[in-house]
Amino acid sequence: MADEKQTQGCCATPYKTTCGGQALIEGILMQGPEKRAIVVRKSDGTLDVKVEENAGRPAFWKIPFFRGIYTFIMSLYTGVRALMYSAEVSGVEDEEDYEPGKFEQWLSRHISDEKMMSLMLTVSVLLGVGMSLLLFIFLPSFIVGIVNHIVPGGIGLWAMGILEGVLKAVIFVLYLFLCSRMKDIHRVFCYHGAEHKTIFCYENGLELTVENVRRQPRHHPRCGTSFLFVVIIISIILSVALFTPLELSNVWLRMLLHLLLLPVVMGVTYEFNRYVGGHENLVCRVLRAPGLWMQNFTTFEPDDSMIEVGITALKAVLPEEKGSDQW
Repeated sequence: MADEKQTQGCCATPYKTTCGGQALIEGILMQGPEKRAIVVRKSDGTLDVKVEENAGRPAFWKIPFFRGIYTFIMSLYTGVRALMYSAEVSGVEDEEDYEPGKFEQWLSRHISDEKMMSLMLTVSVLLGVGMSLLLFIFLPSFIVGIVNHIVPGGIGLWAMGILEGVLKAVIFVLYLFLCSRMKDIHRVFCYHGAEHKTIFCYENGLELTVENVRRQPRHHPRCGTSFLFVVIIISIILSVALFTPLELSNVWLRMLLHLLLLPVVMGVTYEFNRYVGGHENLVCRVLRAPGLWMQNFTTFEPDDSMIEVGITALKAVLPEEKGSDQW
């Protein structure tokens, strides 16, 4: 009950920061306005801290809509890169009895470690994007196409758009639920909770200690889970609004248009979340409620060692000029 009350008022912090992060394997990636830090708990219990300066942002960074597309692409790249790094540093990839196959041996002989890492990163990003497109764009459209073909006279364009949206939401929730039931992913989601709690502690102006962080809520309004949920809702609205007047019922054309609309959806969603996450009123609280509820699947209570990782990561990226990270 206490956690529910915290969730309902979780946005009422005196200060809102642009600092934010991502849970990793036994660690956290924290992004600040000037630097980003990867903090990973190694197998011996010590912390590995890697701090990098942020790359220069393009000229259109401050232009609404375009900044959302750029942020999504860069977040995807840096997130996968950080995940691979955390898997290596944490020691989860170390297996004493593991023997590389012939193909892996051939790769190690012909490709340098740097090129190998670049290749693995590219493949991982492509696989991740491909799986997301398959689950949340192609599969719902394909199922709706089958239903429309089976039902005599079809189900109608409005119904096709709504059914696609319902399927996307169901697949998304089911995917998160199944992931949360996996032991290793559950630990990652605990680190996600540590990241949120640390951010809240900082936004409330409290000293970044394990005791203070532990008392904070784990649901945050500017979380990536909320972003992805809003992506689905906005894609539903756009598809119904565009596909119906165009009388677009062909499954393959619908899939193609969904792909073409993806940058638009990302840009609009970023601006939506930016506004809702930064304002306190009844409308904003109602609009962000579904995204906060979704975090029940992606954030869990961390232990003190995880909180320590979150504190170390946030301290590493806080700007020297106080207030320059204001949302």
